[in-house]
Amino acid sequence: MSDGPTYGFDTLQIHAGARPDPATGARQTPIYQSTAYVFRDADHAAALFNLQEVGYIYSRLTNPTVAVLQERIATLEGGVGAVCCSSGHAAQIMALFPLMGPGKNVVASTRLYGGTVTQFSQTIKRFGWSAKFVDFDDLDALKAAIDDDTRAVFCESVANPGGYVTDIRAVADVSDAAGVPLIVDNTSATPYLCQPISQGATLVVHSTTKYLTGNGTVTGGCVVDSGRFDWSASDKFPSLSAPEPAYHGLKFHETFGNLAYTFHGIAIGLRDLGMTMNPQAAHYTLMGIETLSLRMQKHVENAKKVASWLEADPRVDYVTYAGLPSSPYAERAARCYPKGTGGLFTVALKGGYDACIKLVDSLEIFSHVANLGDTRSLIIHSASTTHRQLTPEQQQAAGAGPNVVRVSIGIEDADDLIRDLDQALTKACG
Repeated sequence: MSDGPTYGFDTLQIHAGARPDPATGARQTPIYQSTAYVFRDADHAAALFNLQEVGYIYSRLTNPTVAVLQERIATLEGGVGAVCCSSGHAAQIMALFPLMGPGKNVVASTRLYGGTVTQFSQTIKRFGWSAKFVDFDDLDALKAAIDDDTRAVFCESVANPGGYVTDIRAVADVSDAAGVPLIVDNTSATPYLCQPISQGATLVVHSTTKYLTGNGTVTGGCVVDSGRFDWSASDKFPSLSAPEPAYHGLKFHETFGNLAYTFHGIAIGLRDLGMTMNPQAAHYTLMGIETLSLRMQKHVENAKKVASWLEADPRVDYVTYAGLPSSPYAERAARCYPKGTGGLFTVALKGGYDACIKLVDSLEIFSHVANLGDTRSLIIHSASTTHRQLTPEQQQAAGAGPNVVRVSIGIEDADDLIRDLDQALTKACG
């Protein structure tokens, strides 16, 4: 698309990054199922490998179908560039990789997906990295947790599983003052409901598996770069500011400016970590994004209706949906997420653990799966599945206690969802 007019979200979600195929005129982005690409000549090959020219070399690094998806997500998020990869978890490692080093730490919110807590508290130790977990509602605690070895601050915009909403601007102010980038996982909100970069985030990560694709068919991840962080302002980020031995002393920030982080993600991250997104996954995700705004509007509408009904049901202890007027985060949600807070929340049952298990097993429309963001409504008991590896204290902090189920409200008829929940609650709670 041209750089002239300023297009609306609904237009960009269909057209950004996509152009008719120059060889055939195909309107839909083709699936470029190719491992490698022919160089024009030896000089062209050398220029590509020296990062002196942008182009396609090998699909572990770059692929035309994936490139369209990267440009589309970056455009929707208000970033300068993006790197797509094989999963949301891969995106998190890709996001941290240029920033971290042995002995360095990331300060992370306590309200995170259980798999992320495990990745940060256990797996990254193998790289010599560590994580500190802090309640991001306590900005003083966040400030105190950041030290000389902190290289990033990490949170979710709308947290999985409880639907907690982060005040990104407030957290960004703390990160900026400390001179470290803020990474926001925007999977649950999507750029339709929240654009973290406009609220001060440096980087945005997605599990494109979820709402962006929206149909439960493929896994994928993405890291979006705001292009606003000065990687040379200190000596904290040598991967981006210092000479890179693998490219004969090239300095990424000096050479590529506001695209330094994006180029590093491809030239170093994908080259050496190999967390590549396949072109067919990119194709499915591109098709999903074309209807993102329409789906998110329906997800929000349904979630409000279902959450309100559940909150009024005597068999329910509480509902965590931030879109409810009773939520302690209602004011923040209205201020920071005016289009809504998505379709994800938790429900605590008065019958406890046993009632949760019976509820999950008794539903007919809701699917019992370890996923979210599908067009279909989904449910899971987080404490015994997605958050099973966590301690009871960590489960409670994440909003995934034993008496809690997580629901991802789809785009079906809301009245049908309520009827399904009603009959299942009757079986679960009497």
